[in-house]
Order: sequence, then C-alpha cells, then structure tokens
Amino acid sequence: MSANLASISGVAGRYANALFDLATEAGAVDAVENELKSLQAAIDASSELSAFLRSPVYGVAEQLDAMTALAEKAGYSTLTANFLKLVAKNGRLSALSDAIRAYLALAANARGEVSADAVTAAPMNDEQIKALRLEIERMVGKAVNLETRVDPDLLGGLVVKIGSQMVDASLRTKLNRLKTVMKEA
Repeated sequence: MSANLASISGVAGRYANALFDLATEAGAVDAVENELKSLQAAIDASSELSAFLRSPVYGVAEQLDAMTALAEKAGYSTLTANFLKLVAKNGRLSALSDAIRAYLALAANARGEVSADAVTAAPMNDEQIKALRLEIERMVGKAVNLETRVDPDLLGGLVVKIGSQMVDASLRTKLNRLKTVMKEA
C-alpha cells in the first residue's frame, strides 16, 4: 500500500473501497469521482448540509429520504445514488466526507497520481499553485492532484499534506516552537 493510501481504513475506507470496486467493474470510476467531487463541494458550501450529515438527531428514515432526494436532484448515477442510500441506511453519514476523500485517493492512485492538500495563510495565485504542484511532483515522482485552501490562523507560510506525510512550514508552528524553546531556556 502506498503512503497515499495508508490512511484509507476504517468505516470510510471500507465504503470507499467497495464503491471503487463497483465503479471499476462498471467502468464508471471517473463518473463517480466527478459526482463525489460535486457532492463534497456542496457539503463544503452548505453549513446546513454539513451539520445534517454530522447530526445524530435525525433518524435513519430521514437520512435515507434526504440522501435519496439529494441524489435525484443532483442527477447522480444509480451507483452513486445507491452508495449514498447505503451510507444513510447504515447510519454512517458522519463518515461520508471521509469516504469521499478515500474514494478520490483510490481513483487518483489508479491513475498513478498522488493527492496533496496545501493550506496557506493567504490565497495563492495560479503561478504559485503551479510551482508548488511541480515541486511536490519532483519530490514524489508522480503526478499530483493538488487541493488548496486558506486558513488565516496560520499567519504565514503553508502546510502541505501528501498522503500520511505532512510538511508544516507555517509561521504559527514556527512561533510555537520558538515559544517552547524560550520556556525551556
């Protein structure tokens, strides 16, 4: 198992692996991947949907109805719709985002790519993103799917996660290290 796939385990990993196997058999890996990316974007954009997925308040019937309606409204394939219904029926919607991430990593690995996440204190322009992607590709020796996001709490610098490896070059971490060293002195 590659370092990129090392974190695909547990409930989310089992769901992702099962969906990936079915999608591979059906020749629908890319289609399911695109549907899951759009679903994750919707989850990220909607605090209500995100809260619904994490909430233990809703019963299985309500969760199943909601996922069925969501899949129909979005026009998802039968495979993706059945996956969402199964996750809801089994009361595992809280693991849905993790399962989506795991599926995306499996699909990327099947294409010989590595997924990486970069968190920066300020938005990067296209040129900076391209340079970072090229540097990561040079380090890992594979094509890289780079996801970026902004976290102003970092103060400066960036944090890059490639599979289970993390490079933390944020100003916040450097200041915390300095603070610890000064306390010990």
